[in-house]
Amino acid sequence: MPGRFSLTARLTAFYTLVSALVLVGMGLLVSLATGRHFVELDRDYLHDKIELVQKIVRESPSQAELSSRLDEFLGSHHGLYIDLRQSDRLVYGQEAPRFPADLPTAGSGADPMDWDDGGQMLRGLSARFEVPMLPWATSQTALQLRIALDTAHHAHFLQALRHTLALYLLGAILVSGLLGWWAARRGLAPLRVMKERAMTVTAQKLDQRMPVDAVPAEFADLAQSLNTMLERLQADFARLQEFSSDLAHELRTPINNLLTQTQVSLAQKRDASAYQDILASNAEEFQRLARMVSDMLFLAKTEHGIELPNPEAIALEQETRALFDFYDAVADEKRIRLSLAGEAVIMGDRLMVRRAIGNLLSNALRHSPDDADVKVAIEKKGAAVALCLTNTGNTISADVLPRLFDRFFRVDKSRSHPDSDGAGLGLSITQAIMAAHGGSVTASSSYGVTTFCLMFPGSVAD
Repeated sequence: MPGRFSLTARLTAFYTLVSALVLVGMGLLVSLATGRHFVELDRDYLHDKIELVQKIVRESPSQAELSSRLDEFLGSHHGLYIDLRQSDRLVYGQEAPRFPADLPTAGSGADPMDWDDGGQMLRGLSARFEVPMLPWATSQTALQLRIALDTAHHAHFLQALRHTLALYLLGAILVSGLLGWWAARRGLAPLRVMKERAMTVTAQKLDQRMPVDAVPAEFADLAQSLNTMLERLQADFARLQEFSSDLAHELRTPINNLLTQTQVSLAQKRDASAYQDILASNAEEFQRLARMVSDMLFLAKTEHGIELPNPEAIALEQETRALFDFYDAVADEKRIRLSLAGEAVIMGDRLMVRRAIGNLLSNALRHSPDDADVKVAIEKKGAAVALCLTNTGNTISADVLPRLFDRFFRVDKSRSHPDSDGAGLGLSITQAIMAAHGGSVTASSSYGVTTFCLMFPGSVAD
């Protein structure tokens, strides 16, 4: 998208901005500290010269001697100016520079005053002191001393310092930007590796994984999450491929049967009874296809989550006995004994719950040997209700148990069930029904005994 900046550019800009702020702040601090240091030096310098002037005033026997000694003093201190007055009478001084009347007093702790006198930058203090009666003085009175220092050399130094700091700051910011770009590019290198690895992932190549140990800790969680996602995609894609293959096989059998019978019936003329038998056989295949399509539609709906259409109180014991009556003929044919123990009431959809129990009961009758027992036990387990159905038969291996609820999965890989019209969707539908009720279904098998348990959570228990 136009106008979007890369993460490397953003990190570089952020690092450069932070570096610039730090460096500019440091430059300002150095400049201010240097200027403050000069102020303190000049204050001490002016205090010292005030004391010297006071000493010269006290030791001078005449005003001429005072002027001579002060001229000599100023001659050895370039850039120093003095204005000495007794009341309003000028005792010693020059026409320039002009001193402000409100100069801070030495010894008060105040900083010297800075002022501009015709382009000349000065810094000065004032002092008032008593002197004994001197021959050149008109009376014994206080003298007012104002003293100033030319700060041009300080200004030149500070200007040169600031110029140097500005050049250094520009160079340092530029170098910081380059280093920030290099650091960001090096730091984001694992992301580029992960991107290149992700680009190699295709529908035919889902076994690629992101490097976890070779990336920084900040990217390790992202890499692990991507690997988990790829594992789920690979597993789901494998199940989808297997499901597509199983679906094609399941649909091919009834379609081939219909096509073969139709072609045979059209090969020669037959009487009405023969056509009736063929149509009856075709009707059975159509019913099988219709049930398969209906089951697939039901499973497709449950994948996106469904709400119970008609929730009501359901007595599990009554529903189970009603199903016993329905399957009684099948059980009598194989001399299978049906038994029920326990009772409980749950909240759910009656037709869906009956279908889930019926799928388990039909599956148990189909796989139980003759003269066997099928037992149903209903009991409360804490806040949950469990309906467990147990039957005898062949033991299901532990590696097969987790796949019992996959669509079209059968333990018998021959896929041929002449004694059953099932399509291998019964347990998948049972699992979907339990998920819609907020419950679960589990399976266990050992020593020739297989048990399926429907677990209804406390949220639907009475």
